[in-house]
Amino acid sequence: MGFADDIAGFAAKTERKMDLAVRKISLKLFSRVILKTPVDTGRARANWQVSIGATADGTLELEDKSGTATISAATATASALRAGDVIFLVNNLPYIQRLEDGYSGQAPAGMVGLSIQEFQQIADQIGIELVQI
Repeated sequence: MGFADDIAGFAAKTERKMDLAVRKISLKLFSRVILKTPVDTGRARANWQVSIGATADGTLELEDKSGTATISAATATASALRAGDVIFLVNNLPYIQRLEDGYSGQAPAGMVGLSIQEFQQIADQIGIELVQI
């Protein structure tokens, strides 16, 4: 095995690790948003949709009080995620912005903004140091 093969092997291993890191960070962040979403019927939780490359349209006629099914669906979609891809978490329910703005006493600080503030903590938990720009 020559130097070029060593470099190619290193590049492939690094790419796999980057893909895994992006998946793990995305899923931890999305899981936090989902689990912070207030629950009445579970419809708001169930309507968090993960997609790669383009945002999901429409709403789902589902309920998921625990968030388990929604996180499982997010995990299934994110399994195809690679470093450099654009991944989206959207909720198209007409009242999701009110929930984010603290309408529910279950989540007075919202879900998305609060989870984004925890991004560095999430990255640190999986052993990644983010470069401050």
